[in-house]
Amino acid sequence: MDNFRLSFEFFPTKTEEGTKKLYNTRDKLAELNPDFFSVTYGAGGSTRNNTIDIVNGLNQKGISTAPHLSCVGESRDNIKELLNHYAQNDVDRIVALRGDLPSGMATSSGELKYANELVELIKKEHGDRFHLEVAAYPEMHPQANNYEDDLLNFKRKVDAGADSAITQYFFNIDSYLYFVDRCLDMGIETPIVPGIMPITNYTKLARFSDACGAEIPRWIRKQLEAYGDDNESIMKFGEEVMTLMCEDLVENGVPGLHFYTLNQADPCLNIWKNLNLW
Repeated sequence: MDNFRLSFEFFPTKTEEGTKKLYNTRDKLAELNPDFFSVTYGAGGSTRNNTIDIVNGLNQKGISTAPHLSCVGESRDNIKELLNHYAQNDVDRIVALRGDLPSGMATSSGELKYANELVELIKKEHGDRFHLEVAAYPEMHPQANNYEDDLLNFKRKVDAGADSAITQYFFNIDSYLYFVDRCLDMGIETPIVPGIMPITNYTKLARFSDACGAEIPRWIRKQLEAYGDDNESIMKFGEEVMTLMCEDLVENGVPGLHFYTLNQADPCLNIWKNLNLW
């Protein structure tokens, strides 16, 4: 487990109370000594200032913090300015994404259209200054034409200089293992770290999953539906399911785990402690 990596993702908050909660969550998860935290970037850069402030604040507390940076809707100059800011503030890792457009924004907005173009720009401007993470989609990006095209899109990001990848969350381990095998067949040996979404709220999970193309297996969906408003049972069931899934992933030799925290510490902590990796 020497090279096994652990990371946690936060989203920027809009209120003082939310920011305080985020920092409390950070302090709890920091006890696990993760390799890094990451902070999301709203559609079209809508949370730009909040992301910058939170990344700077977290990064100063001793654990590397990686900002998400999306290119859709952004100019090259704005991206360069942001990269220079992060370089000057000792940020050493970036999650480079195409990103989503805010509702109503034209799809042609921005000077860069795809994540591989963003990776190329970062490499051109800063060389190996940043460790570059990119996204991977074991169950296919919801906007991809087909699975084969999506694999080629991922390869373009790797060929552009991505150092490693984090997947969209999933609940079907075979989809991840098949994706990794297909990547190896294409000569891609870049580490592909599975993204883990703790199950804490069925309504939100169903909405997120429908939007991002993550399939909830029927047996999980039906059990969660059966619990109704029984949040305690949902949390307990979710912890059991995700612990078993993570155990299977670790047994299959994954390079690490990346948790989508939704700014909550306990669900992630419980799963990690159940794994008893060290």
